[in-house]
Amino acid sequence: MAHWSPQDIPWESFDPARVDADIVKLVKAAAMVEKNSADYATYLCNVFAGDAAFQKAARHWAREEVQHGDVLGRWAEMADADFDFPARFATFQRGYRIDVERVSSVRGSRAGELVARCVVEVGTSSYYSALGDAVNEPVLKAICGRIADDEFRHYKLFHSYLQRYQEAERPSRWAKVKVVAGRIAESDDDELSYAYWAANNQGEPYDRRASAAAYEGLANGLYNRRIVGRGVAMTLDAAGLKADGWLARALSALAWRVMQWRRWRLAHAAA
Repeated sequence: MAHWSPQDIPWESFDPARVDADIVKLVKAAAMVEKNSADYATYLCNVFAGDAAFQKAARHWAREEVQHGDVLGRWAEMADADFDFPARFATFQRGYRIDVERVSSVRGSRAGELVARCVVEVGTSSYYSALGDAVNEPVLKAICGRIADDEFRHYKLFHSYLQRYQEAERPSRWAKVKVVAGRIAESDDDELSYAYWAANNQGEPYDRRASAAAYEGLANGLYNRRIVGRGVAMTLDAAGLKADGWLARALSALAWRVMQWRRWRLAHAAA
């Protein structure tokens, strides 16, 4: 059973006067990525063959993620009458697919895979927290609150399995740090930029660099230092490092400065 259902969303409270066109673009892209989670569940079930409990949890996780996509897509269709979510999602899937035939983790181990999943949930929980803080439209705010709660819960789910596989596989701290660094670097891969293009293009061909810059230019400004600091702490915990203390403070300050620099660079490039 899902933690909540689309019927729990106060759709009747939708206020078109409070819709921000830039936020609509971000929501459309997010709907694409969330809806695509069924493929990730297939991949995870292949990687964790023989672990029936985790496979069941992964399938349930995917159903919740797909629900996120459906709800976000429905809101986007309300906000933009010209937006056809099924058609746009079909475009996204034609151009972006993961390897669902793979039977071993791209991270090198099951523990590594779970570290990477934790990093993803850090990103999504932070994103929907920031988006929920930024929006004024009441239905979207309610949606973001529910999704953010789910993503924090998903982080705890993957972290609990990480602890179990750490005991069996005993990955080094350095190995986990490398997975974290690699997964963070992949935030610049094609998934988000292609989702943004598939959701928002008006017929122009896909330009990865332009789409990535357009997406980041809108998304980066949502975050505040509190959300960034919490994300750093959660990431350190997944890597097996202390989530507080001098390292957490230093990395939080660095991450915030990097985000501010990228925000400045994008703003000047667009000027």
